[in-house]
Amino acid sequence: MDRRSFLTANAAVAVGASLTSIAQVASAAARPAPVDFKTNLPAPGVFPDRWICGSSSCMDNTDPPVQVHWYNEHTAILRQNKAYSYEAPFAPLYFGNDRVLLLDEGFTQLRNEWDLRGVVDECIDQWCGRNGRDPASLELLVAFSHLHGDHYLAVNQFADRPNTRYMGQTHEEMVGFWGMTHFPEERVTLDLGGRDILIWGSPGHVVSEFAYYDSYSQILYTGDMFYRGRCYISFWEPWFESMKRLIAFCDTHPVAHVMGCHVEISKDGQDYPYGMTWQPDEAPVQMTVQQLRDAFEMAKTITEPGIYFTGTVFLCNQTRGTTTIDRNPYRY
Repeated sequence: MDRRSFLTANAAVAVGASLTSIAQVASAAARPAPVDFKTNLPAPGVFPDRWICGSSSCMDNTDPPVQVHWYNEHTAILRQNKAYSYEAPFAPLYFGNDRVLLLDEGFTQLRNEWDLRGVVDECIDQWCGRNGRDPASLELLVAFSHLHGDHYLAVNQFADRPNTRYMGQTHEEMVGFWGMTHFPEERVTLDLGGRDILIWGSPGHVVSEFAYYDSYSQILYTGDMFYRGRCYISFWEPWFESMKRLIAFCDTHPVAHVMGCHVEISKDGQDYPYGMTWQPDEAPVQMTVQQLRDAFEMAKTITEPGIYFTGTVFLCNQTRGTTTIDRNPYRY
């Protein structure tokens, strides 16, 4: 190769390298900066003054089947309309830089009944639009607090959704989904992409049950094990141990709110009848750590089955199927 050819070839290589560098810089500039989920915690958020809570006539109800409330720009909370199911479970939706976590899916199965998957996809589209992301780039994790129909039935709607993983419906699959090997004491960390969710076993309402703590909002999600209403405790000793773990966690971690899956109580502490589809004066879903501690202090005094009111929740010790207006004929 003569000197001119050599210089021409080297110039071409230099130009190619320069173009590659420019392309890499442009590509990096086009990628949005990741959301910072680690500083200025807890991330502030707002609960609504009033949730959609059914109506006096379910036939005449015109509200959407599920309410979407953005607690903050990276956290949505869904709540099923009581006119569609008296259970009306809540379902947090947590966004990270790499994946999204949906907890508890509501009491529905078919998309033509009401389209939870469509609602979740719309939330993902909205979040990605605000943050310059491609919805297809986010993995969706569909999980639940425990294996009761009003918390997992809608999993079917996500079975064929791309880039989606969903929890199985046996104890082994549920525990394995989080990679736990020592249930319920083991605490694992789920990384959503800079946003950590701490997860551990919390049995008592049922055997296979989990508590979830979002390190970004600092919301402790307790499912049906502890919530605003009738906490049906099927297994007292495991539930009491789960309460001890919750209290110990609150002793060592900042908790902005304690949140359960349902509301079955009015603002003035009245128990709504079982199956109620209209709760115009219901209590807020969010609770304080002090209310959790107060319930635990009362639990220490309980020695036999019955219904005990803590001022925030009804602890229904082995009284499944009864409410505060029923007389429980059974002794366990």
